[in-house]
Amino acid sequence: MMSTNQSTRILVLDDEPIVCKRLQPVLEKKGYVVETFFESETALKRFLENPFDIVITDLKMKGMDGMQFLTEVKQHSPATEVIVITGFATMETAKESFRKGVFDFLAKPFKLGEIQEVIEKAEMKRKQAIDK
Repeated sequence: MMSTNQSTRILVLDDEPIVCKRLQPVLEKKGYVVETFFESETALKRFLENPFDIVITDLKMKGMDGMQFLTEVKQHSPATEVIVITGFATMETAKESFRKGVFDFLAKPFKLGEIQEVIEKAEMKRKQAIDK
């Protein structure tokens, strides 16, 4: 498989620290630059300073939820691919996510291989958009 992740920057936002702790080392080993956040306000502030290539966000969080976060990200950086991960996956939340421009939607618990595959696809889509 081709390695397209020349320093692709990934922001992971989840109010469950275990999710960030599991994802960060796996993604960094693949060569990604990963920053993790437990609060959406802090993550958004960081994103606005320097947009990321890919955002992985939970939906249900205190304060700004994942849908609001997704909307903010897409407003400021339409090229950023957003992947939603949630323990509360419903048809409605999936549809709303896609309407707001999400790249993919994964229900928790997910396998690390699944999320890596989705990230690779999101990366390829980004690269194709840049190459056009």
